[in-house]
Amino acid sequence: MPRTARWTALLILPVLTVVVLALPSGTQVRAGQGRLVDADGYVEEGASVSPFDDGLPAIGHLSPRLRHAVQQAARAARADGIELRVASGWRSRRYQQLLLDRATDRAGREAAAKLVLAPDRSEHVRGAAVDVGPTAAAYWLGQHGMQFGLCQTYANEVWHFQLAAAAGGPCPAPSADPSQR
Repeated sequence: MPRTARWTALLILPVLTVVVLALPSGTQVRAGQGRLVDADGYVEEGASVSPFDDGLPAIGHLSPRLRHAVQQAARAARADGIELRVASGWRSRRYQQLLLDRATDRAGREAAAKLVLAPDRSEHVRGAAVDVGPTAAAYWLGQHGMQFGLCQTYANEVWHFQLAAAAGGPCPAPSADPSQR
């Protein structure tokens, strides 16, 4: 793929993913399942939360090691003048399924597989992944995350980080997208 095409793909895919995954406040879940709430790890569309807000399930249900690493990174980012926020952390199985259903409805099964994993495969459901923002924080973490063991694990999601290396060690190359995991 020519260098220009790669950059275009990197710039377009994250925007597409945000559009597909964004859910409005109090999103209705399939019939009989109620609405998404804080207990699902739900963070309202366009919002983000502090990585220090352990009382929210989106943060409090992250693995302790991941939560600690993200909090350390947020402190270091702040020292560099960057505010690191969490746009999505831990998610309930039903929240993850809703994201998958919505992506499938909008983009089809094959395209959805490149954007959202099923609940039984999702690192968010296991409390092992965070999506960070704003964009400047995601790029900052992409450059400095290895200091905390935090690595961008999908090339098409500049905001998605997991503990994938020892602190200070090199990060593995990211997979092209979640379907390549």
